[in-house]
Amino acid sequence: ERQEDWRLAHGLPENPLLVVVSNSLDLDPAGPVFTEAPVRPFVFTSASSPPARRAALAEVAHVMVHGDTAVDLAGALEALRRMGFGQLLCEGGPHLLGALTAADLVDEMCLTVSPILVGPGPDRITAGTPTPDPRALVLRHALVAGNALMLRYVRA
Repeated sequence: ERQEDWRLAHGLPENPLLVVVSNSLDLDPAGPVFTEAPVRPFVFTSASSPPARRAALAEVAHVMVHGDTAVDLAGALEALRRMGFGQLLCEGGPHLLGALTAADLVDEMCLTVSPILVGPGPDRITAGTPTPDPRALVLRHALVAGNALMLRYVRA
């Protein structure tokens, strides 16, 4: 209730909108992310996604097709902006971040450094199509929470 009051006081909708980006649509329409959402979620997919999965998800979400073989992220973002959503918080894996970076759609990045050693693995936080031109970011905030360091970077 406190968060909803804060959002309303700052000119935001009472509840944030969940937007899912998926080419495969390997999502459970009966999952709580859909059935318990206070606001009907949006699912952005491509025309190559399985039609039966699109139909099943359309029962619990607004399913929007942008792109032929992959989600057209710029088109999806523009559709959200036309609906009045000017600010988006994106959480996803390296492939989504890589695709957003390649499309030059990342305005800021929050990065948490946590002191946990897990061994070898991927060496970048983005994956997918290489970005020809690196994009400079500027550190705006640094917070310490326990042993974690939380960093917020914005476009230069």
